[in-house]
Amino acid sequence: MDFKDILGYDTIKGYLKASVEAGRIPHAQLFVASEGQGALPMAIAYATLVLSQNNPKAIAQCAQLAHPDLHFAFPTSTNDKVKKDPVSSLFMDEWRTFIKEQPYGSLFDWLLFLGIEKKQAVIGVNEAKEITNKLALKSFEGGYKVMIIWMAEKMNVDSANKLLKLLEEPAEKTLFLLIVEDENALLDTIKSRCQILRFPPLSENAIREGLMAKGVAEAEATKIAIRSQGNYNKALQLMQNKENEEAIFERWFIAWVRSAYRAKGNKAAIQGLLQWSEEVNTVGREVQKQFLQYCEEVFRQAFLLNYTATDLVYIQFNDPSFDLRKFAPFVHGNNIEQIYQLIEEAIFHVERNGNGKVIFTDVAIKLTRLLHTRQ
Repeated sequence: MDFKDILGYDTIKGYLKASVEAGRIPHAQLFVASEGQGALPMAIAYATLVLSQNNPKAIAQCAQLAHPDLHFAFPTSTNDKVKKDPVSSLFMDEWRTFIKEQPYGSLFDWLLFLGIEKKQAVIGVNEAKEITNKLALKSFEGGYKVMIIWMAEKMNVDSANKLLKLLEEPAEKTLFLLIVEDENALLDTIKSRCQILRFPPLSENAIREGLMAKGVAEAEATKIAIRSQGNYNKALQLMQNKENEEAIFERWFIAWVRSAYRAKGNKAAIQGLLQWSEEVNTVGREVQKQFLQYCEEVFRQAFLLNYTATDLVYIQFNDPSFDLRKFAPFVHGNNIEQIYQLIEEAIFHVERNGNGKVIFTDVAIKLTRLLHTRQ
């Protein structure tokens, strides 16, 4: 993987290249980036540059994630293939395929790929032992050994403490690249030993160009880029699932807000909310998550429309009976934060395999109060 294959971040690319050229490579670096911002591809490209300094052939090996001095650690759990003591080395074939197909993929995408989305994946103490053993060996080519730890915040306490010892006394020419989405979930003692590089959200222009390179028309690419909010993984999902799922999402959203509005003081209308929650619960968790993210964006668009930021409003409903301009006054400064919090909590519970019917019933009823909050 090369820097040219990664969207945006020219400044970060320049900084990483300059550090290698100048021979100033910090032994432990922490890449902080939200989902879909490309920290993993960036780390692989950086590792490729480091490992190919003295051997240009390393570029091809790194492209296949098969260089003997390039190592990975990532969250795992047991599945049909690995029934006990799961560690990253047992999933390398799957990992290589996943990176090839979804370089901007999320942790949830990885768990879906392994078929363990209902389990809690971690980087455990057995993984830390493997990291120690791998880095204790001499470099195959006499240069650097690189360990990329993806979603490092998923290390449990024992694993993190064991890694801390390696960071305190690193072997010569050993490079740690830790990648996290939640910086606060990582031990402060580990963060203090790393040089931190924080990734801003991807620009809309970078995402639009990435989509256009995949054959998406410019107007549609622009619309998706705005909606993806700096997350290229989300943009790709929107591109792939747009037509069928958005039609369903639109119908669900309209049914939800209409039933929620009517339900205040109307016990009979509660039945409509219960039926709505049952219907949404018939689909898989990933679709439920995408629907909730769609709802967040519609509420955001309504909020912008309410405060006359019309240039930023792009959502168009196909249902002629629903007018976003008439709905917008119900979304304002006194309830938008609570609405977002409500949906984010629902996403959190969906990702953790909560009872969908309970989650969506709770969301449906709580929105009733929020829609009637006065501006």
